Amino acid sequence: MKKYTEMTKEELEALKKELLAKYKEYQAKDLKLNMARGKPCVEQLNLSMGMMDVLSAGSDLTCDDGTDCRNYGVLDGIHEAKVLLADMMEVGVDNIIIYGNSSLNVMYDTIARSMTHGVMGSTPWARLDKVKFLCPVPGYDRHFKITEYFGIEMINVPMTPNGPDMDMVEKLVSEDESIKGIWCVPKYSNPQGYSYSDETVRRFARLEPKANDFRIYWDNAYTIHHLYDDKQDELVEILAECKKAGNPDMVYKFASTSKISFPGSGVSVLASSLNNLEDIKKQLGIQTIGHDKVNQLRHVRYFGNINGMKEHMRKHADILRPKFEAVLEILERELGGLGIGEWTKPNGGYFISFDSLDGCAKDIVARCKKAGVEMTGAGATYPYGKDPHDSNIRIAPSYPPISDLIVAAELFALCVKLSSIERLLSK
Repeated sequence: MKKYTEMTKEELEALKKELLAKYKEYQAKDLKLNMARGKPCVEQLNLSMGMMDVLSAGSDLTCDDGTDCRNYGVLDGIHEAKVLLADMMEVGVDNIIIYGNSSLNVMYDTIARSMTHGVMGSTPWARLDKVKFLCPVPGYDRHFKITEYFGIEMINVPMTPNGPDMDMVEKLVSEDESIKGIWCVPKYSNPQGYSYSDETVRRFARLEPKANDFRIYWDNAYTIHHLYDDKQDELVEILAECKKAGNPDMVYKFASTSKISFPGSGVSVLASSLNNLEDIKKQLGIQTIGHDKVNQLRHVRYFGNINGMKEHMRKHADILRPKFEAVLEILERELGGLGIGEWTKPNGGYFISFDSLDGCAKDIVARCKKAGVEMTGAGATYPYGKDPHDSNIRIAPSYPPISDLIVAAELFALCVKLSSIERLLSK
């Protein structure tokens, strides 16, 4: 297959005419397909329906320690749930607090608390002239929305297959006291599906930030979200590494069961040092008397232990794997060797990251939308929605039925070709 960059103007014009005819055929189909967000599909949600039956009016809702889950109390989560989620987080039971259904809400709260009351006695961020955050890019749009909402200046840090550019991270945090944190999705990252290397994790643990209230926001959202049994990315545990490095308080580690049980009715968790947890509980004890213990008990009764949870995730993988493989097969078949795009091939998580020729991403997404396929907005994977190269597009294969997904992926590839040709012709 000849690369588009090697084609003559006449060859590109002829190919464009042929592809436009195909594009019009897609438009005539009146499609309404959505690949915009990493939502679990109906089949995945159905996997957890048994959870609705583990508790009933006749169930004993008392914990092993005698706690009645129907009543007030237990600020940081029932013991059984802490055991289950501590195993999922690979930390000790004493190092976690269990919250409600949304880890994003916990991250928002953590930033808000730092703004109004500071971190472990430090000056509240709202009183400082400047507060900055490091943002590995491309990254998770909802992280960036939180820091943008609070007026925190965001600094792009390039991602590599091993994690963020650590030379840049080390330099920036050691020199600038106004840098207070960094967003991280360390395992099967959003959107590239990269997992941080052992060296990257250890370099994070050994950071020497100028700000004593600097924290690593470690969003381990896809901790057990593998696509393959025989190709599972493993991650060095960051809290243990920080403790070894003499930086025990430097990390907030977040996760939830949102893409394990029900996204709207899961359980979220924060893991950190005892010092950080003590600081957080001061606010938490004013904010709430305790989160939903009945739901915590429901998760424990349904999964039993971490092995039950991992077995459940194998069923998720069986649903997701064919979808990822279908998209990757179409990208390779339609775009492989053309020199107009590159994409990741993750072993887990929820996304495939696609990089087009510079200046094409917005046009590709707009063309898809005109033909009835909704994609994540171009630029969403960068702070302020500004992709400096206008090249990154996040592909979310999870939600559509596979028959729809195939149509959407083929249309996407067609739009990549058309946008690339127009870009090349304009030069």
